[in-house]
Amino acid sequence: MLDRKSEAIALLNDALKELESAKGSVTVGVQKLSRASFLLEDKTIYVWSEIQLGNQRYIYPLKELFEFANKEYEKTKKTVDINNEKVEKILTTFKDEGVDYKFILTSKFVELKDSTSTGGLDHSINILEDQLPYLKKNGNDKTLYLTNVQKHIDYIKKKAHEYCVMLSNKYKYSDTSIGCFDLLKNAVDDKLLDLEPELAQQLMLAFKGISSKNSEEWSQALTSCRRLLEALADKLYPPNNNVINKRTFKANQYINRLWQFMSESIESESNRDLAKMHVDYLGSWLEKNYKMTNKGVHAEVSQLEATRVVFHMYLMLSDILEYLDPSQISNNSKPSLKNATLDDFEVRLNVKREIAKAIYKVRIEKNGSLTFDDLNEIRGIGVKTLQLAKEQFSE
Repeated sequence: MLDRKSEAIALLNDALKELESAKGSVTVGVQKLSRASFLLEDKTIYVWSEIQLGNQRYIYPLKELFEFANKEYEKTKKTVDINNEKVEKILTTFKDEGVDYKFILTSKFVELKDSTSTGGLDHSINILEDQLPYLKKNGNDKTLYLTNVQKHIDYIKKKAHEYCVMLSNKYKYSDTSIGCFDLLKNAVDDKLLDLEPELAQQLMLAFKGISSKNSEEWSQALTSCRRLLEALADKLYPPNNNVINKRTFKANQYINRLWQFMSESIESESNRDLAKMHVDYLGSWLEKNYKMTNKGVHAEVSQLEATRVVFHMYLMLSDILEYLDPSQISNNSKPSLKNATLDDFEVRLNVKREIAKAIYKVRIEKNGSLTFDDLNEIRGIGVKTLQLAKEQFSE
């Protein structure tokens, strides 16, 4: 599965390049998405892709469905319920293959596919792209209309890009995981994503770092771990002036605050002691590395050492998350462009580290100010990334 996953991620990256390039081919992008989703065994996205490519196995039942739905509408003036028994019978092919056809049959999909002026089901994406130059030069022919064909192509391009990003984000951070650690990692990632996406992103960045062959990324993984622990402590047990068993809980005492949270939340003494052991290891290791960095001393970090820290993070989080009330942690707030971290830009915009650094540098040059217009001027940030930035950040 690991080789298939690696191949699929490479295909998704290639597909995104095609779809994001002004001169790229939507057909090639969809072809690569089809192959990648097949390798990843995502049957629904695979079938969606095959429909765009004109696979008659899926085109034929859709034509039958549209014909049935149109006849019913003429009789009753009501749209057909997708849960109708006749609909399920017509789409037996989809159902038998484990395909979520309700995911595919959106109103926009039906609008574009059930029309001759757009090319409908009879024109695959490669035919539409071949016809487009002719329509632009000669105008509408007897059936195809330039504006409608362009809308059809734009829809396929947009959805293919969306599905590529979705699959890429789902699989790329775990493609180097090994053995039964997958079980623990996936459980922690999923629960942390549900509770607090920003903390999950920090954790995913750390795992990505230890999987790299670049020693600088091993150090960055430790930085991500420290930020995660600090943010987690702030959310679970905010700084205060209490003194409990001679322990204080100031802003910089995030280990003490995590300890106290576990003391109050984990009833089982053995589970509590195990969780505290992981926190103690992480705290002492990360604090030592942090102090050396602040003194200007470059600490050489081996991949094995960085891996131990990240694995302890997962073990510690698995202990804490089991007892965590979702209301204690989630705030769903967007980071501001003015205070977002380098990691925020890299993960939330799904861009390379170099582009994230370029954004950071622009903000420094503008004395801490940064707007969406500024992002638009940075090389490597296109329309899709800018739109994503507006969804992920506030100004």
